[in-house]
Amino acid sequence: MKQLGRILRPAMVMIAAVSLAAINVSSAAAVTTPVVIYNASVQPLPGNLPSVGSEAYAFNQLGDEVTFAGTARTLDTVKVTLSSWGCEHGHWNTNDCVTTPGDKFSVPITLNIYNASVAGPNNTVVPGSLITTATKTFAVPYRPTANLNKCNQTNSSLGKWYKVGTATCYNGKAVNITFNYKSLGLTLPNDVVIGVAYNTSHYGYSPIGEGPACYTSDAGCPYDSLNIALGPVVTVGSKPYPDTLFQDTSAAGNLCDAAPALGVFNLDSPTTACWANYVPAIQVLAH
Repeated sequence: MKQLGRILRPAMVMIAAVSLAAINVSSAAAVTTPVVIYNASVQPLPGNLPSVGSEAYAFNQLGDEVTFAGTARTLDTVKVTLSSWGCEHGHWNTNDCVTTPGDKFSVPITLNIYNASVAGPNNTVVPGSLITTATKTFAVPYRPTANLNKCNQTNSSLGKWYKVGTATCYNGKAVNITFNYKSLGLTLPNDVVIGVAYNTSHYGYSPIGEGPACYTSDAGCPYDSLNIALGPVVTVGSKPYPDTLFQDTSAAGNLCDAAPALGVFNLDSPTTACWANYVPAIQVLAH
């Protein structure tokens, strides 16, 4: 019996260890599974969304202040939806857009994450200190060729491209880009300001200028026709300032306030909320 006891004890310990290991693995998997803590993107991705572009709207950075849902705060990814209006040849607004299917252009895009907003000078609301910044070069699709059969003067959509799945004509093409933060182990606070920035011929924090060959080409530079998409609502999380966004612009006419703060990344706006139903299309995942 003693010998039997010596045989059983190690076996029982081994079984207990295996069970414990299984529990630990299961717990780790549960903890590391990413969940959506903020969402203003549209799913499934439509052919296009309303949008604003750095070149067209004279801004250097655009974004939003967001409050996260749930308790997961270790940042995994941030997805941003763009709207690409650039063609390989021709223009979206001259009815002669031509693009080889699948062709893309490269553009560096920066994502900034700041602490929650604070009071700034002259009654402005500005982001808190910078938490992290990342710049990544993305391959962005050109918008498809104009479909003059499906999209024409008859349906007031001449020059647009045609999406078969929805039988709809669009000017721009919605596309998602993703910033991956999984390796950083970065813990976020409950409330942050997110900003998106990229350079165009005349805007962005380091304008490219008119020197590149694309500037005088028949299609122009594709980054000048690149926009940040706007979703209609927040479906996960919330916004501390409804019907607003953050932007750094040099054009007073593009801000809500009568006396806006130009050249500063600040809330548009604390006194007049004019961005109802237009939310920067951003999704944040964390674990």
